[in-house]
Formats: sequence, C-alpha cells, structure tokens
Amino acid sequence: MTSSAWGLLAFFLAALLVLAWPVGKFLAALCNERVPRWMQRVESPLYKIAGTKPEQSMHWLRYALALLAFNAIGAIFLYALQRVQGWLPLNPAGMTAVSPDSAFNTAVSFVANTNWQGYAGESTMSYLTQMLGLTVQNFLSAATGIAVAFALVRGFARRGDGKGLVGNFWADVTRITLWVLVPLSFVLALFLAGQGVIQNFDDYKTVNTVETTAFQQPKNGADGQPLKDDKGQPVMEDATTKTQVLAMGPVASQEAIKMLGTNGGGFFNANSAHPYENPTALTNLLEMLAIFVIPAALCFTFGRVVGDMRQGWAVLAAMTIMFVIAVVVITPAEQAGNPLLTSLGVDQVSSVLQTGGNMEGKEVRFGIDATSLFAAVTTAASCGAVNAMHDSLTPLGGMVPMVLMQLGEVVFGGVGSGLYGMLIFAMLAVFIAGLMIGRTPEYLGKKIEVREMKLISIAILVTPILVLAGTAVAVVAGAGKAGIANPGAHGFSEILYALTSAANNNGSAFAGLSANTPFYNGLLGLAMWLGRFAMIVPVLAIAGALAAKKRLPVTGGTLPTHGPLFVSLLIGTVLLVGLLNYVPALALGPIVEHLVLWK
Repeated sequence: MTSSAWGLLAFFLAALLVLAWPVGKFLAALCNERVPRWMQRVESPLYKIAGTKPEQSMHWLRYALALLAFNAIGAIFLYALQRVQGWLPLNPAGMTAVSPDSAFNTAVSFVANTNWQGYAGESTMSYLTQMLGLTVQNFLSAATGIAVAFALVRGFARRGDGKGLVGNFWADVTRITLWVLVPLSFVLALFLAGQGVIQNFDDYKTVNTVETTAFQQPKNGADGQPLKDDKGQPVMEDATTKTQVLAMGPVASQEAIKMLGTNGGGFFNANSAHPYENPTALTNLLEMLAIFVIPAALCFTFGRVVGDMRQGWAVLAAMTIMFVIAVVVITPAEQAGNPLLTSLGVDQVSSVLQTGGNMEGKEVRFGIDATSLFAAVTTAASCGAVNAMHDSLTPLGGMVPMVLMQLGEVVFGGVGSGLYGMLIFAMLAVFIAGLMIGRTPEYLGKKIEVREMKLISIAILVTPILVLAGTAVAVVAGAGKAGIANPGAHGFSEILYALTSAANNNGSAFAGLSANTPFYNGLLGLAMWLGRFAMIVPVLAIAGALAAKKRLPVTGGTLPTHGPLFVSLLIGTVLLVGLLNYVPALALGPIVEHLVLWK
C-alpha cells in the first residue's frame, strides 16, 4: 500500500473512534432503559397508540413475535405502495406500478436491511415511494437490528431471574428511532445538502450536454456519399442539440439514513458513485464514517452495559484487525492494475498526472485509495452502498468484499447485527476453548450449555446454507443461467456474490448479472428474508436463555475474554468457522479468475 492509502486508513480509524465513543455511551443509556423524563413525555403518546407500557419487559419469544409481526406488516405495506404508486401524488416523472416480482424483492430487501436493488431508482420509484416506503424502512430495519443487539446484551448483563426477559421491543424500536437514528440522520442530511447532495421535489430537468453540436456538417446519403443540391453544393445538416434528463428528488434525507442505518439502497442507480449522492471527497469520507459509527459504538455500549469496558474493547479490536487486513489486501490488488492492459502498453503506474492502477469502474475524483477503502467498509458492514462498480474490481480485489460478507458481516457489520453476530462467534470461541481444557465454557459469567450451542449452530449455519444452496440452484436452473452475461469463472463469481450479498443482508452486487427477473427476484428475496430473521430468532432465544441464568463469579479457571489471547481466538474462530464453508466456491470463482488473469 502507498503512504497515502495508509494515511487515509489511519485517519479514518482515528475519526471513527472519536465519533463512536459518545454514541456508544448514549446507546448504553437506552439499552439500560435510563431515559430522561422529557423523553418519556414525548414517547408516551406513541406507547398509548401501540397499547404497550415501556417498563413491561418481554419474554424472548414474545419479543421475537412482536419483531416478526412488525417487519411483516412493513413488508406488506411497502409491497402495496410500489404496486399503486402510479395513482399516488409526488410522482413528477409519472412512474407506473412496479412489477409484482420486483415489488416483492424490494419490499423484502428494505425490511431485511439488505437494500438489494434490481431496478434503477430514478426510473422506477416515485418520490413518495422513496420517502414513505424505502426511507421509512431504512429507519425501522436499522432500529430492529439495534433492538436485537440490545436484547442479547441484556441477556449477558442481567443477574438471572429465571424468566428470560429481554426488554420491550416497542420501546426499544421507538427510542432507537427517535433519539438516535432521526437526530443523526438530520444532522448528516444537512451536511450532505450543504456539500451538494440534492434535496427537492422538482420535476426532472432536461439540459443540454457538452456533446451539443454547435456547427453544421455535410449530410450523407444512403450510400454514404455527400449529398449535393441542384447547384452542386454540399447539403448541410442542421445544427443539433443533444440533451439529457437529470433526475431530481429528496436525496439527502435518504442518503443520510442509508449510511447510518447500514442500509445502502441508493436513490440513483449509480448509488454513491453518483455526484448527486456523493459529490466530494469530504462527503465520501463522511459517508464511510457514517456506515461504521453505530456498529463501532455498539461495542462500547456492550462494554458499558455488562460492566466491563474491556469486553467491548476486545470485540472492537477483533473487528478492527480483520478490517485492516481486508483493506491491506484490496488496495494493493487494485493498485497493481490489470496485467492484460499492461501487455498492451497501457501505462497504469501512479503519477502526478494519473491515479494509476485498475481504474475501470471507479470515479477519478475518488481514486484507488478511497474507492478500495469504501468497498471494504460497505461490505464489512451490511451496507452495500458503493462508490464504484464492484464487478470491475480485480479478482482478488473483488474477493475481499465477498469474503467480508461471507464471514457473516461481523467485521463491524450492520447496525446491531454486527455486534450480535460477533457475540455469537465469541460464545463459540469460549466453547472451543472449553473443549480444549475440559471445562464448561463461560462467557461473562454465563455458562454456554447444550441449548445455547444448538442455537449458536443454527445461527451460524443459516447463511452458508442459503448462499451455497442458492448458488447451486442458480447455476443449474435455466432461468438462473440466463442472467449470466459473462460465462465462466466470472459469471460464477457474479452469482456467488449475489447470493452472498442477499443472505448476509448486504445488498451490493457484481452488476454483470441480470438479476431483475422473476427467478432471481424470488430466489434472492427468500434468501434475504431467511438470512435476516432465521438468524434473529435464535439470537433472541439465546438472549432469553442467558437472561434467565445467574451470573457466576470469576474464578482462577475462568477464561479471560478481554486480552490479546481471546482476541486472537475470536479472530481465528471467525475465519475458520465463518469462512471454511466457502473455500471450494471461492476456488471456482475469484481464485480461478486471478490465476487466469496473472498466468
């Protein structure tokens, strides 16, 4: 890596730490249900409408049922909104109803915090659908993920009353949305608007492009020869004006929660590569920080709530080490460029006149360093926003985002899902350590027993099964193969990436795959829904089991879970258990591509 790449990475991590600390402290207060009186007065009417009392803690099963019902209703509403948007206001471009299969896929995608988009937003969704449907679900799906993390953290923190109470779902979602997501999004949206991200309800604008022909040219006939008039003079074409339609809309408000909620769905098809979503180097940096700030803050929340900040630092350290390794792999892979172009005499060396490296599919205003960092950030977190075309990355460069997702999106991960996913691996790590020393495993004073291990196994195996089984179906089915534009290893990589992204609720894509078809909309929609909720239910069951158990005192035989040894054990568990399932599939895709490219 170049010195500039190292400097950008160091600055990014330092700024992230500064921002995450106070956010983590505030989230800990919400998790501990310490809400000031004035906040309670604002919340009170909402609880009366919902018919619930925030002080009434729920059993984990009731919490899970409330969560599933809430999200199912959201999916139904979003599906219906897309189907009738042609009859509704705030539709200046005259968007018609979204097709049933695309509406189903999009509804599931945004409710599951995936934001996979098989459509172009500016030519498919009205302003009302973008705001009332997609943006609202950006808030609610993010709040759902944080609520699950709160429930699991409470399971570790509570002394054990035998009841398995993990909090009140309605109170958690309300408070997270009102006091965390909305204020942060408001501030970020104002900043983005100040930098040039658009926020309006204007009609789409037709403008003259720089390609406008301002002079006349000779006109040719059908045979390709110049036409002449009666006097033998050349017939001239009229001066032409080339135009382009520029989409408008309320972009800044959606862009803010898209990043803060690790949602990733773009207002425009080009996502954060579009200058109306991400116009400057400063907005690019701030959007990356916004993606990581809540996942990183939740590590500090975890440490505060369980009463030992060292535990939060250990989890954060494991995440950071794996993230840095990913950046160190992807950046040099892109800086090395494409050997096929080198053999043709193309200069890909970095200099004062060019960024160099593999610039295919990247924005010149960001360059290799900021693009590679963005790609690692957005796939380490379950965000999926992109400022470049991931399909144009080098084979090893493209494998890094794929692997980050296949780890379970626990390297910071999504808001809430990153923390509870990493804590699942932490419990597995202490179980493995317990097997090695012949002792019943404990984590934070709670014994990890047979029931917990069964639930942990389910939570860990859900996504690999969905990814590998879904990929197998897609490469065998005729409808799946029909969407492949690049036969061979890269086509396989595109399908593997799509299923990996969907099942792990990321949403980014190798866009060479034609996925907006009934086959892929249905397959990916199923993967997104199960990838989200088939993991959340076991996590909540684990939270309930832990909450019912009494905390055991630390003894001489207790495995310390806050030092370098445990951090190493945790990283090893994530890499071995999380990645081992995918090695054969990776060998058939990006690894083969790399060997062929660099033969």
